[in-house]
Amino acid sequence: MGAGHAHVLYRDTPSRVHRLAPEVKIAAMVLFTVAVVATPREAFWAFGGYALLVAVVAALARVGPRWLLLRATIELPFVLFAVALPFLGAGARTEFAGLSLSVDGLHGAWNIVAKGTLGVLASLLLAATTTTRDLIVGLDRLRCPQIITQIATFMLRYLDVLVGEARRMRVARVSRGDDPRFLWQLRGFAAGVGALFLRAFERGERVYLAMLSRGYTGRMPVVWQGAGAATAGQWAAAATVPVVAVAIAATAVVLT
Repeated sequence: MGAGHAHVLYRDTPSRVHRLAPEVKIAAMVLFTVAVVATPREAFWAFGGYALLVAVVAALARVGPRWLLLRATIELPFVLFAVALPFLGAGARTEFAGLSLSVDGLHGAWNIVAKGTLGVLASLLLAATTTTRDLIVGLDRLRCPQIITQIATFMLRYLDVLVGEARRMRVARVSRGDDPRFLWQLRGFAAGVGALFLRAFERGERVYLAMLSRGYTGRMPVVWQGAGAATAGQWAAAATVPVVAVAIAATAVVLT
């Protein structure tokens, strides 16, 4: 993990947002999302302000709108659920284009789509500007429980190893006449999954014992904590977005 592994969402583009320490970006994203969620759904103008904040950060990070919108399609299942709410909701109803729609359902659909979309876009911006290693380092600096950061570290470090192992096992099965397209081969597939689990477990035990023999004490290396830690200026710069978002949310609560 020392080489700064990147993930599929990371965009290696030099920008001010990329250069920020990971802990300030994580904290800013979480506080921004909390402010969005706390905003009353009737305050339509507030969500426009949040969208403007996201657009400004995307511009500073040099992340294009097309890239964001394409990857935001991950929320489509929730959007489809939201579309059904105006038809299934109870209470007062209104007519639109010959359709009888629930007023409460319309507000609920808007609430899900607006807040979900803003949350997804904020998460995508964090992922686009922060490597996998930096995400874990940032969580560690924010005093995230060690067990979580350690599990995430080992998972990311050995995920490619397990994927390669699964690929080799599949090739071995196919070369022996197995065809995973047929249901009657399900037993062989289940046996392969079980074998992969046992191999992963045994490999993890060997790696853990090897780390203990080299002085592992259950915590990340101290060098991860100190190198590149956020400065006061970086905290102040990153706080701009959540502070504005909290101000918008507070105003929306007062006016609604």
